[in-house]
Amino acid sequence: MIRYTATLALLAAPALATTQDDVLSAQLRPGWQMENGAHMAAVEMQLAPGWKTYWRSPGDAGIPPSFDWSGSENVKSVRIHWPAPKVFELNGMQTIGYHEHLVLPVEITPRDPARPVRLSVEVELGVCDDICLPASLSLTSDLSPPGGPDPEIRTALSKRAATAGEAGVTGVACLIDPISDGLRVTATVRLPDPGRPEVVAFETADREVWVAEAVTERRGGELISMTELVPPSGQPFALDRSGITMTILAANGAVEVIGCPAP
Repeated sequence: MIRYTATLALLAAPALATTQDDVLSAQLRPGWQMENGAHMAAVEMQLAPGWKTYWRSPGDAGIPPSFDWSGSENVKSVRIHWPAPKVFELNGMQTIGYHEHLVLPVEITPRDPARPVRLSVEVELGVCDDICLPASLSLTSDLSPPGGPDPEIRTALSKRAATAGEAGVTGVACLIDPISDGLRVTATVRLPDPGRPEVVAFETADREVWVAEAVTERRGGELISMTELVPPSGQPFALDRSGITMTILAANGAVEVIGCPAP
């Protein structure tokens, strides 16, 4: 979106003396074949001290990563298992991502589980410290069954967000109100307090919709969070409530709530 692109252009200008190779290295960890025939691998990124990269929904000033797996062989589908990210504050702006080291598990469903997989991915992402750089990765690895255990991948999988059921969510309801350039969403989630502060990141099924930083408060056993959604048309629009994902980031981990029905 225009907002984070403008931020990147503004912050990257002083970084001409710093290159991607100075601050970022990456590899594919080949992982292992699972009992269901899928293969668990991972994209691993190592950043220089103090540097960070971004989660899938990075906040107003972040740069969301994109992944192109089309160069792979014997791959039917790829599912990313995101570890719970951290919330960063810089110059009054909130962003969401990972600091210095990221192991991002990817579950590969092959077209033919009996054949090896050649995994190839092109990644476009942003990396930031006091300034930001656009970065591009081109990674390839052969995934031959059965592979072997990988503690780094297993640790990353253990850090995923809890589901609503696992976290004890007992109710979710959303009020949707039109605003001049889109919609306002006010969500009420009944769940035990997972620890302060609580930050809620909203996502919609349509990635073209800009999502404002949420304003969140807790009232006893309820978490109330409000955000604004602005589509490219800049007008109110039909929202797929089932396509809303709310990720609640707190001191003791994260909770992912999928769907936001009417009260």
